[in-house]
Amino acid sequence: MMKPRMQMLLILAVLFVLLFHFHFLTCSNSASLELKSSPVHILILSSWRSGSSFTGQLFSQHPSVFYLMEPAWHVWVTMYQNSAKVLHMAVRDLVRSVFLCDMSVFDAYMSSQKKKSDLFQWEKSRALCSPPACDFFSRNDIIAAGNCRTLCGRYSFSKVEEACKTYSHVVIKEVRFFDLKVLYPLLTDPSLNLKIIHLVRDPRAVFRSRENTMAELKRDSDIVVGSQKTKGELGPYNTMQEICKSHVEIYKAGSQAIPSFLKDRYLLVRYEDIVRDPLGKAAQMYRFAGLHFTPELQKWVHNITHGKGKGEQAFDTGSRDALSTSEAWRNTFPFEKIEKVQSVCKDAMDLLGYRLVQSEEEQKDMSLDLLFDQNKF
Repeated sequence: MMKPRMQMLLILAVLFVLLFHFHFLTCSNSASLELKSSPVHILILSSWRSGSSFTGQLFSQHPSVFYLMEPAWHVWVTMYQNSAKVLHMAVRDLVRSVFLCDMSVFDAYMSSQKKKSDLFQWEKSRALCSPPACDFFSRNDIIAAGNCRTLCGRYSFSKVEEACKTYSHVVIKEVRFFDLKVLYPLLTDPSLNLKIIHLVRDPRAVFRSRENTMAELKRDSDIVVGSQKTKGELGPYNTMQEICKSHVEIYKAGSQAIPSFLKDRYLLVRYEDIVRDPLGKAAQMYRFAGLHFTPELQKWVHNITHGKGKGEQAFDTGSRDALSTSEAWRNTFPFEKIEKVQSVCKDAMDLLGYRLVQSEEEQKDMSLDLLFDQNKF
């Protein structure tokens, strides 16, 4: 017959095992529920030629992120006769559906026979290049768009929604919002956990880059300011003025007299700060999004910003000398054009900490550090 002392020890041991098992199951279930039912939603707000494709890749290559690059492109292509303001609602509805992994929203903008490869810039999404969307790569791989395009295009469009539902973070990069207040319904939507990263770049660099991609951006420019205002010598400046105005309005709405639901959910990032300190700014954005900056990603970020490429192709996110590329406009941009850009974008430059260049000599001699206020943000 077992002694009372031994009986007590046996009972305590059984209780300990049961308690440990219960605790483990509870933690596992909680983690699983958090992963499946409470994803984090990140919207990268920017404008064309501002480094947003590269910034999007900082998130796309993260193994916890489902990423789409400018899904609202489909709205603008289908409804190009309308203005950007009119299209805001349709774009917002599409973005909300994507955040909730409801890809049926694309039915209005694609044929019924659509494939995954019909999605705009789909190959720039690592999530669409790895399981369950594609079986050729691992979910932890850093995946080049060219390799993905070659191997992963044949998969069904249904794989987009299936993949989206398996990630803890859904990130969208968009250049087709011009007013943060349009997004207030999403920021107050209880089904979303939305945070905004507002990416800006020196308007002079943006304008110079837009000149190199004018043909690719013509339809978008027509939607932004109307086809009549994009014509002639002043056309590009009219578009640039509207873009700068939108950045001012978004920044003021996100950081000045902000509503309570925006607290800790808006982050302004300057592209120049990213290229000067890629690892530091990537770490800041990951913390904001609640993502771990893995050693593999740190190595990739360093390599992709310290290459020899010039980033001359639209949407190119390959390895480059990011710092040199970001200031190339100073050597190729006529001063008379700089003056015009500074005139139409003065409010944005003042607000965002970009200093005006007063002469051609200053344009060439001024160090990059003096072109913007490093302590502004």
